[in-house]
Amino acid sequence: MNFVKRAAHSLAARKGRTAMLLGIFLVIGVLLLGSSLLRGATARQEADAQRRIGVDVTVRGDGLTTDTAAALGGSPLVERYNPILRGTTAPPGLDPVTSDAPEPAGAGDDARDGAGGDGLALSGIRDSGLLPDFARGRTELVAGRGITAHDADHQVLLLEERLAERNGLRVGDTVELASPDGAVRTPFEIIGLYRTPLPTPAAWVPPRDIPANQLYAPLPAVSALGFGSALDETVLKAGSPDAARELAALAEDLLGPDGFRADINDKAYREQVEPIQRAGALAGVFGWLASLGGAAVLGLIVTLEIRSRRAELGMLLSLGERKWKLIGQHTAEAVAVAVPALALAAVLGLVLARPAGEALLPPSPDGPAPLLMTAGDVGSVAAIGLGIALVSTVLPGAAIVRPHPRSLLTHSE
Repeated sequence: MNFVKRAAHSLAARKGRTAMLLGIFLVIGVLLLGSSLLRGATARQEADAQRRIGVDVTVRGDGLTTDTAAALGGSPLVERYNPILRGTTAPPGLDPVTSDAPEPAGAGDDARDGAGGDGLALSGIRDSGLLPDFARGRTELVAGRGITAHDADHQVLLLEERLAERNGLRVGDTVELASPDGAVRTPFEIIGLYRTPLPTPAAWVPPRDIPANQLYAPLPAVSALGFGSALDETVLKAGSPDAARELAALAEDLLGPDGFRADINDKAYREQVEPIQRAGALAGVFGWLASLGGAAVLGLIVTLEIRSRRAELGMLLSLGERKWKLIGQHTAEAVAVAVPALALAAVLGLVLARPAGEALLPPSPDGPAPLLMTAGDVGSVAAIGLGIALVSTVLPGAAIVRPHPRSLLTHSE
């Protein structure tokens, strides 16, 4: 009789054993598939976190200008960058937010950048999304949009909502900003309103130091307004801590060691990425344990099963059946059980993927990362599962059928 037919008859005759093997293969398949899906989800979540958060390198130096910032920002190590130029402007007709405390005598004589104590803080930027409070979600847009690199040739403005409410302004309105000496006035269109959680100080402070009086505009427009091209700092976003260190060295080469400073801030990166990396590593270990444990359990069961069938094996060998066909019979039995078990594991994986992803993966600002099942995941799990079936049957089978048929018949009595 063909050994494949013998395998089919054996599975039908030993229903309890067949059900047990099916259950074991099902558990192994679910564990392997879960490990594979979890590794894929953590890899996607890690890549997304690297893209969204990155590592900030803040460069300050005497030679830092818009040109040197652009040279640094053009490095392949930089994903996004944000040069910042700070000054004080006194927009005509714009009533600043003030504290309730009375102004001390002589405080109005204070001046900075020619705008005086009643001036508002103006920051020329390239990308509002890279400002620390915006990037961390502490400051949020409540209307309109933020400033991007595409706004470099436009006179646009971001206002805090308290300042806008005080002056009856909304998105689409126009505000005039003044140069440091007040001689030049340029209209700016409001494209967005933001909200900061920082309150207005109870004690008196100059309007420019009140969080609600912080204005943001594109750097070229602020520079053209008369604030020059010498930057206060530039924030470079790298994809990893290693890239950030290389970027700091590049900045030192460009600016020189004197008067130069580069601060690497990877705290947010580590807080977001390291838990994801730990989850991915745990999934890998879990997959290896499932593979090795499954192979060991199946190997033990197959060994015990084959030992209990010594008389059958000895009889077949004495009738001239080849040893490889006997091993093939047991392998066919294991594969015949493994295939439907792995198919059922794939079905269960589709059902359990979403709740498993929400329970096992670290939280993300964009919501839980789904466990997406692909044909590659199913194929890799099927290959590992069938490999376990082969290893757990071939090795014990080869050890059992190695002796002479008479020895098998003698040991079975």
